Amino acid sequence: MATCPRETSGFFLCFYLYHYGFLYRISIMFVKSLNLKNYRNYSELNLEFNSRKILFIGKNAQGKTNLLESVYYLSCLGSPRAKTESEIIKWGEDTAKLCAVIQKSDYETELLVKINPPKRKELKVNQVKKSKSSEFCSNLSVVSFSVNDLLLLRGVPEDRRSWLDMAISQIYPAYPDRISKYNKIRTQKNNYLKEIKGNINADTKLLDVWNAQLCIAGSNIIYLRLKFLNELQRIAIEKHFQIAEDEYFSLLYNSTVLGDINFDGTLNLTVEKIAESFERKLEERKLEEIIRAQALVGPHRDDVSFFINNIEAKKFASQGQQRTIVLSLKLAELELIKEKIGDNPVLLLDDVLAELDNNRQNYLLNAIGNETQTIITSVDTVLFTGEYLKDVEIFNVENGAVK
Repeated sequence: MATCPRETSGFFLCFYLYHYGFLYRISIMFVKSLNLKNYRNYSELNLEFNSRKILFIGKNAQGKTNLLESVYYLSCLGSPRAKTESEIIKWGEDTAKLCAVIQKSDYETELLVKINPPKRKELKVNQVKKSKSSEFCSNLSVVSFSVNDLLLLRGVPEDRRSWLDMAISQIYPAYPDRISKYNKIRTQKNNYLKEIKGNINADTKLLDVWNAQLCIAGSNIIYLRLKFLNELQRIAIEKHFQIAEDEYFSLLYNSTVLGDINFDGTLNLTVEKIAESFERKLEERKLEEIIRAQALVGPHRDDVSFFINNIEAKKFASQGQQRTIVLSLKLAELELIKEKIGDNPVLLLDDVLAELDNNRQNYLLNAIGNETQTIITSVDTVLFTGEYLKDVEIFNVENGAVK
């Protein structure tokens, strides 16, 4: 692997990757500074980073996870830990502010978010206001791996949809806007269904309008999910085999529109074909939706199933096998983002090493490589080798203070 000539703070800002017969120039995405005001348990915090390996050490409930969450939030304006914006504002305060300087290749980008509910959040990139979230979210890509992710297989379908949507948004910054638009239409449809609940003789002209809009928005979401999973499985199979050589990994997308979809490296479905199926399925279940007064068809009801040697992992895999699957998915996610956007995303590891055995710990740390800035939380440094700790920047976190 060749490196580019420019070097800053002891790490290379770009490198070249030979992959599938092509030479790619990959930029290293690097968080240089993080500034928080009234975010979670932080009244005011200013941090500067000078290493590609950052380690936050501290006891539980001191604010380590909040730091990783803030970086994640700056990447996609959302968090799996918060259902509303108000949750991430420090108790007793009305507003919160997050700011970070991101370095890619030979230029820096300053990202700033001001959260002031119920007003619309203020977004700035290099001091310039942005009205579209996609213009903001295209500047920082991250992959987050937490203890909760290890429960991905055993969790409810909403957990897997959330993981899928968050991962896709790192590659397609406009994706969250599509999800938001779809959910608004679905809410309007559900409100109307509640008005006519059980009335099978009701005029359905307005319902047909909502269904037509839902069909357009939902078909695009399903298509991007299928495209992402098709490409993710290709990489995840390889990662999984490196950990468990006698096990073959695969996945299915469980669609209320298309049925179960498996992946073989090709994707023959188009948005138009998905929309046709969507329209048929909505018509088939129209009466049922009226009786139950809820939208029953669409990506909001879909799920993902995972398999080892064609046996469903949720039902039959051991805890270790399930963790191998999640580990493979996260490393595949990291690799896929790198392929798609040409930048090496920042990796966030939140207390996850303590939940992995030595084999999986070593595989994860070795698989990351030197080209990824990795921000890790842990209760101590016991889990890390002396070699790994050589060039790590360590911060101690205690009761909302970092030093």
